[in-house]
Amino acid sequence: MTDAVPNLAQLFDTGVMRTLLGGALLLFLAGVSFLATRRVVLRIVRRAVTRTTTQWDDVLANRGVFGQATYLVPAIVLYYGLSFFPGPTQMVGRIVLAYIVVNLVILTSRMLAAGVDIYQTYPISNRRPIKGYIQLVNLAIYVLGAALAICTLLAISPWGILSGLGAMTALLILVFRDTILSLIASVQIAAYDLIRHGDWIEMSQLGVDGDVIDVSLHTVRVQNWDKTIVTVPTHKLIEGSFKNWRGMTESGGRRIKRSILIDQTSIKFLDKAALDRLAQIDRLEPYLAGKKKELASDAAPSSSHTDLLNRRVLTNVGTFRAYIEAYLRDNTKIHQGMTFLVRQLPPSPDGLPLEVYVFSNDTDWGHYESIQADIFDHLLAALSTFELRVFQHPTGFDMQLIGAVKGSASDG
Repeated sequence: MTDAVPNLAQLFDTGVMRTLLGGALLLFLAGVSFLATRRVVLRIVRRAVTRTTTQWDDVLANRGVFGQATYLVPAIVLYYGLSFFPGPTQMVGRIVLAYIVVNLVILTSRMLAAGVDIYQTYPISNRRPIKGYIQLVNLAIYVLGAALAICTLLAISPWGILSGLGAMTALLILVFRDTILSLIASVQIAAYDLIRHGDWIEMSQLGVDGDVIDVSLHTVRVQNWDKTIVTVPTHKLIEGSFKNWRGMTESGGRRIKRSILIDQTSIKFLDKAALDRLAQIDRLEPYLAGKKKELASDAAPSSSHTDLLNRRVLTNVGTFRAYIEAYLRDNTKIHQGMTFLVRQLPPSPDGLPLEVYVFSNDTDWGHYESIQADIFDHLLAALSTFELRVFQHPTGFDMQLIGAVKGSASDG
């Protein structure tokens, strides 16, 4: 028993006990510094952020930059506090230093993400997205951070691992093949301004038809018109072909290209009575007056024939085409400075197509459809005025009429 007392006193006199007590005190100080930073300093910073008028500090707070920085405080206390205590603290110091490296990598990644968010608040971000480049920088930071952390734990030079990576180039190219292809594609997309955030793109082979909502290093996310999200590898946009409707949006006009199919059996010459009736339409008055002078000057003086085939005569379909053009010229919703055509296409078994090829001055989809519908509602209703009929295949109602006619004929 008496021998145990000196041994216990001897244990207290050794550096082991002092190291244990010092370590416990150091851990206590690290814990206190962490709690003080999280509970006091971080709250003060967050309150200050909410009271400022700038937005960048709010973005940093939302991305967790300030919160992540608090994890560095206890690690720094431990790292510098180890030098004041004797004992085998080298391994502990390496672990703490590796922890600091990992936290710095995470903190840098969060700051870069916050930088992207701040950059996207400026209009230039739609024309020059940088998210893909930041993701590449993040990847490099994580690789270098992992290498530094491992080297710190093993107490070896980082150049050894980096030189080993150089020897594994072929394997790295195979592993990061998609990343390399996406990097090249991202550079091409940015250099040639192929895609911007908010562009409407169409890529039928991949089921893409909607607005670009995100452009990153590896993928481009597109929200289709049915609200589904399609994720397209960035390099697929370079390898394949796609349609970008940005030019339409920026031009201020959206194309209307639609035909009315005319029943060819309803096409005929216009006699004097029909011309007098159509002359009452204000939009046709300049056209008919000009045609009247033109036909009068082209008539042969010695001609005494009254047959319509022996002289130039207006037709109902030609006059209707002139009416369409006059109607569209008066329409304030049609872009008058872009392509403007009302043309007759080759006849087909489905009738004679009269095509309207113009541009609306509103590119909004809903407004565009309304403008187009109003135009053709009016033109279809105006056909009967020109004694024209629209062509359509027989319907069940047509068959009923044919049956009724045959029935009445047989009864008679």
